[in-house]
Amino acid sequence: MITSLWLQNFKAWEDTDDISFGPITAFFGSNSSGKTSFLQSLLLLKQTAESADRGRVFDLGSTTTALVNLGTFHDLIFSHDESRTLGISIGWQEEEPFQIQSTDEEDQPPVAEDRDLHLAVDVSMVRQNPVVQYVEYGLGDKIFRMNRGPKNEYSLEAENYKFIRVQGRAWPLPPPGKFYSFPDQVRAYYRNAAFLSDLELQFEKLCERIYYLGPLRQDPERTYTWGGGHPADVGKRGEYAVQALISSQSEGKKDNARGLIHRSDGIRRTKLISVEQHVAEWLQELGLISSFDVKPIDARSTIYQVAVKRTPSSPEVMLTDVGFGVSQVLPILVMLAYIPEGSIVLLEQPEIHLHPAVQSGLADIIIEAAKVRNLQIILESHSEHLLMRLQRRMAERVVGPGYSLESEDCKFYFCQPGESGSTIEQLALDKYGNITNWPEDFFGNSFVEAAAMNKAARKRAIRERTS
Repeated sequence: MITSLWLQNFKAWEDTDDISFGPITAFFGSNSSGKTSFLQSLLLLKQTAESADRGRVFDLGSTTTALVNLGTFHDLIFSHDESRTLGISIGWQEEEPFQIQSTDEEDQPPVAEDRDLHLAVDVSMVRQNPVVQYVEYGLGDKIFRMNRGPKNEYSLEAENYKFIRVQGRAWPLPPPGKFYSFPDQVRAYYRNAAFLSDLELQFEKLCERIYYLGPLRQDPERTYTWGGGHPADVGKRGEYAVQALISSQSEGKKDNARGLIHRSDGIRRTKLISVEQHVAEWLQELGLISSFDVKPIDARSTIYQVAVKRTPSSPEVMLTDVGFGVSQVLPILVMLAYIPEGSIVLLEQPEIHLHPAVQSGLADIIIEAAKVRNLQIILESHSEHLLMRLQRRMAERVVGPGYSLESEDCKFYFCQPGESGSTIEQLALDKYGNITNWPEDFFGNSFVEAAAMNKAARKRAIRERTS
């Protein structure tokens, strides 16, 4: 799980300070307030980690298939001031303690062992090229860092640990690979630095666990072709949502769902259902459909249709023939039921094209995904209805069989644009879900609107009586 993020000179943010993350983390605010930047920074890390080009410090995205397209370093840096240094620091926590050793000998004590890790990097422009000024990993009380010197030479340093040089000439180190990878020469120049590769690998594994769904989702189709295979996710526009359902159907994949099975031995087990059934139950809970079925329409099971019923007595129709909201929420539900447990989900405006009641219901599904499937949900939203449902569930505390929602499970932030960059404020939640520092005009001012309407109505009534 991501535990913290710190951005410096990243797009609208001069300095965010350390932003704490929880199982459910949400960013609210007006348009162009910088809230999407938090998701984009995580996508930048993932996109670069998955890039085959080790020579590029950041993969900013240059194709339509990129997770995120951030243009150039000039576009990315705060105020487009290329004399500034861009900084990103991310902290995360593993399910089990992570251990590093200085040698391959198992009887040696570990260098460090902890669940909490962090990675920090500073990048600046040097002769029109992004250059890593330093990269740092932390594990427990140990910190390992590469620093750039004035002659573009790098040195290896550590806190609470001593690197030992091999005998021979002390050759300078070359730059890191990408923004986070120690060069191969580190392992050759130092006798006890092999474990640095393990730290890099752990960061790459973190990036592998990040999944993203954007705000613009693909329109539904009357038929879907499936040639086998298993999509890694639903795609950034939800274009693989149905293929993911077909794939999970073919392999008989089961998913942890809300509700517990009470066994005679006294042990309670989470209910296991198919991904398709889980999605169907969520759609029913949202009040969008009565039944949902993904079925082949050819003998070779390569062409499929998604058939739904609006009510139990309604005729069966294709997904294209029901309300637009169903096709827009479907990729969200499939993603939350399909991706591996323990994953990190980035949702950008999940409420788009959804009725307010469905937005509220979506909050319940997000809670279930976080608490039952152990997904970390990070979203940016404009939805007052989604927020209020989350607040209500905190007040109720017990949300479903075997799980509850506490105020510490949620981290909410309010972003605002300003003349000198965006500002961010954490919303203080008490144990009953109340926001004790509600920002002015958080979702507009409904009281001002109501007062203006009543005032206008009185003036109009007076004019009509006297005319």
